[in-house]
Amino acid sequence: MGFISPNLPDLDREEWARGSRMERMRPMVQDWAQSGFSAPDAVLVLYVVKIGLYCFGAAALTALTPGIGDLGDIADWWTEPIFFQKVVVFTLLFEVLGFGCGFGPLTLRFLPPIGAFLHWLRPGTVRLPPWPSVVPLTRGTHRSLLDVVLYLALLLAAVQLLLADGQGGRPGSVGVIDPLLFLPLFGLLVLVGLRDKTIFLAARSEVYATLAVFFLFTAGTGGDTTDMIVGLKLMMVLIWWGAATSKLNQHFPHVVSVMMSNSPVLRSKTLKRRFHRDFPDDIRPSRLSANLAHGGTVVEYVVPLVLLLSDGGPVTAVAAIVMVCFHLQILTSLPMGVPLEWNVFMIFGIGFLFVENASVGVGELGNPLVLLVIASAAAVVVLGNLFPHQFSFLPAMRYYAGNWATSMWCFTPSAIAKLDASVPKVARLPAAQLETLYGAETAALLVHKGYAFRAMHTHGRALFGLIPRACGPDHETDYAPHDGEFVAGITLGWNFGDGHLHHEQLLEALQERCAWEPGEVRLIAVESQRFWDPRQEYRLVDAATGELERGFVHVSDMLERQAWAGEIPVHDVVTAPVPAPAPRTLTPEV
Repeated sequence: MGFISPNLPDLDREEWARGSRMERMRPMVQDWAQSGFSAPDAVLVLYVVKIGLYCFGAAALTALTPGIGDLGDIADWWTEPIFFQKVVVFTLLFEVLGFGCGFGPLTLRFLPPIGAFLHWLRPGTVRLPPWPSVVPLTRGTHRSLLDVVLYLALLLAAVQLLLADGQGGRPGSVGVIDPLLFLPLFGLLVLVGLRDKTIFLAARSEVYATLAVFFLFTAGTGGDTTDMIVGLKLMMVLIWWGAATSKLNQHFPHVVSVMMSNSPVLRSKTLKRRFHRDFPDDIRPSRLSANLAHGGTVVEYVVPLVLLLSDGGPVTAVAAIVMVCFHLQILTSLPMGVPLEWNVFMIFGIGFLFVENASVGVGELGNPLVLLVIASAAAVVVLGNLFPHQFSFLPAMRYYAGNWATSMWCFTPSAIAKLDASVPKVARLPAAQLETLYGAETAALLVHKGYAFRAMHTHGRALFGLIPRACGPDHETDYAPHDGEFVAGITLGWNFGDGHLHHEQLLEALQERCAWEPGEVRLIAVESQRFWDPRQEYRLVDAATGELERGFVHVSDMLERQAWAGEIPVHDVVTAPVPAPAPRTLTPEV
């Protein structure tokens, strides 16, 4: 593997290019199964450096706190409650600037490797309000100067907290941040989120803003942080349990097999092949992948409970080591979407909350409002699993469990030209970025490597299997499929797997700007699987004329198929008249 060049499978490229889309995908799926994405070494170095800068930034800014000590003395003050507070705020700022989840080449962001603040500081870009017909003053999808000002104010509110002094500390401690200083951050997150849900989600508000709510429970306690610590512990357990609950499905073994095959730590191709049933012909997850998936789910339920109920000593130490290894395993597997800093933060939280403050037990809770906050967050998790079409997978804490809303956007060449000409953005679609970096031939191979990643998940079988229904018999020559995450990434500035950001609302916003003709853009939207429902809903939508068809695919059909299988059975189909496609110049897909 080259330092800056991708490692691609050895195949006859001319013969490969003559195959159908699914025929071209097959060798890419097989290569992923033993080599992963095969990112250049420079990409791995980039992410290691970014994690280092994240850790250094949080510590260096905290070291500016009067009385806490120099950066070189961090071993003496890392247990200060104000350090945990500032790590939470710094991580929220790091994420909402776009340096965390969804950053860089592993999310097919190259030129530039970031959107976020480059997008959200630019008036005229696309924004998506969550409830425009309900909340006054939020209608429209064009970013205004007001939106830019609100976003800037949010950043400044976070910076203010990072530079804040401590107060009310016990003897020998610098104390905690004045709880009132958090109110501007919360207020601005709400205001920004009501105008643009993308920014609210990008801040990872369900984790860091909710954790920050417990910082309010230090007011009037004379420096006592007991209620804050208990609330933080309960919230951390809820995060683990929410993620574990989302993995009670048949999709998660596919996630494990894809993630482990992508691990740069596991160098053996022979070992990586064992995560699949019968390489190279059956790339479904093996029993090893299933055992790792279900075993990890058990760990995520049981060990956090041990941490919560233990009060120090060997039991706490063993449980902490297990959870640190759990997050290190995720971290070193480089999951696509790269929630790397989140795993680093969770490891730090284990040390601060459950090891250093092991003696602070749930029974010492004094303020019942802490339980109300936990119950509210838990209610969102429950409702998000029962009614996934109504909730983002982030506040529902359905993290990387293989069961989230997805989409595939099928563009004609003329549609892509209109997208590039009519929508303000900081980057073009990944296929165009790759062509600039590596040339058309290599770009085509890398695009299909991206296809392979999606198709190896269960919902990918549905997305690719529905393309012929959405685009007709000429789908191979007329349309270029693009993952909805990448469409949202360039037009909204950010995406981290939330399919609701690239379903009909985004399609309508882009149609306002691009005025696509009937047949130029076809959207395939697949919803998450509802808890214990054996089906997943799909919708086929034309940008110009609206919904064409809706129905269900059965999870069992997706589990039985190979990633390159092609069309998939559909059920309970409701169709609308399909308009004739507009005349256009046809070119092969990239």
